[in-house]
Amino acid sequence: MTRFGFLGPEGTFTSMALDAWGPASAEGVQREAFGSVDGALAALRAGTIDGAMVPIENSVEGGVSATLDALASGEPLVVTGEVLVPITFVLAARPGVGLDDVRAVGTHSHAWAQVRGWMASHLPAATYVPALSTAAAAEGLEAGPQPYDAAVCAPAAARLHGLEVLADDIGDMAAAVTRFVLVARPGDLPERTGADKTTVVLFQRDDHAGGLLQLLEQFAARGINMTRLESRPTKASMGAYCFSIDLEGHVLDERIGEALMGLRRICAEVRFLGSYPRADRQRASIAPLTADADFTAARSWLEAIRTGRA
Repeated sequence: MTRFGFLGPEGTFTSMALDAWGPASAEGVQREAFGSVDGALAALRAGTIDGAMVPIENSVEGGVSATLDALASGEPLVVTGEVLVPITFVLAARPGVGLDDVRAVGTHSHAWAQVRGWMASHLPAATYVPALSTAAAAEGLEAGPQPYDAAVCAPAAARLHGLEVLADDIGDMAAAVTRFVLVARPGDLPERTGADKTTVVLFQRDDHAGGLLQLLEQFAARGINMTRLESRPTKASMGAYCFSIDLEGHVLDERIGEALMGLRRICAEVRFLGSYPRADRQRASIAPLTADADFTAARSWLEAIRTGRA
């Protein structure tokens, strides 16, 4: 990969995630900022970039709906890696603007959700003005008058756009982390590391009692732990939902492969969104009798029966 896109502009947490992605720092690599997740993934599908770094999950707000929905529809894409970025927010404004002057604050909706407590305590009368990103809010202040007086953004964005920090570390959750994923067009699978995730989107054939349980049983019976489970509307009709799921393990693991075969049998569609190394390098916990050798032995036993060698 030599052309990377990201949710921009520069100074967003997404740009920081791309900074932390080793291949994106190689000589000759090009970076392009996009104003939305949909824009970055559309460019990826069109072939104008080779990979896109986008946010997918936040420890405070949960899944990023724009990314989940874009990956669940359209031409297939796959996740090839992930990056975890600790989230630290500042309140920044143009030089000369003080905290008492702030009547409106611009930022991204996910950022606002993570500073609501601080705002209620320190600027209870301030109104919220939505922005495409935290960095876009900071960039807007540098460009000229805006319908907001200050921006909630990363410290790097405040420095980049020449803003003064009115308050540091204003997040309500000190341990807040956002998970970003590097998305690419389908190709070779990343190798197994023993500390992997697999992401899928499951579409039910119909809505019926026990439908979700039927899907989850495919994982439980094979000792597969889920690290994320979210429902998202398919937009086909009211009440129609799909399920976006992260699993511990790699598609080359026997237990994951067998689970996907079971799901393919009972689901209307199983969208495979990739197997890739975990950012935290935490190895999967394999339950007794669910290791690769256990599945291989069971398959050999069945094959012997079928061929008359038992």
